[in-house]
Amino acid sequence: MTVQFQSLDELDEVSRRLLDEAGTHHIWLFDGEMGAGKTTLIKALCRAVGVVSVVQSPTFGLINEYTTKQGEPVYHFDCYRLRNETEALDIGLEEYFDSGNYCFVEWPERIEALWPTSYYQLHLSADDTGKRTVSTVISSP
Repeated sequence: MTVQFQSLDELDEVSRRLLDEAGTHHIWLFDGEMGAGKTTLIKALCRAVGVVSVVQSPTFGLINEYTTKQGEPVYHFDCYRLRNETEALDIGLEEYFDSGNYCFVEWPERIEALWPTSYYQLHLSADDTGKRTVSTVISSP
């Protein structure tokens, strides 16, 4: 699926469409250039799944945990500053992936060998006018 949008006002609808397409896939891998809108889209997705915590980029902490209205955790990873995949293993990445909870991963290309067999991948891009494009791929075993 490919979705395009120009305004932040469209993000809630875009999020609902993406959640519908992803279905039961809870590992979401977000790639795109710096400034493409990965964190902004993740904030909208967190709203859509009922997160009540403040959502912000986990750039310095590598992972943020949010809580939904139902008390379920949602995990948000930023792998940009990881030096290697061992660091991801040290923070327990595989356990988070195996939890069954939403895991939103920015800069997943830094940990490609650790990707699970089933995931929902999103590529974000922005053009000179500010129009954003989200292209998705579902990978299932």
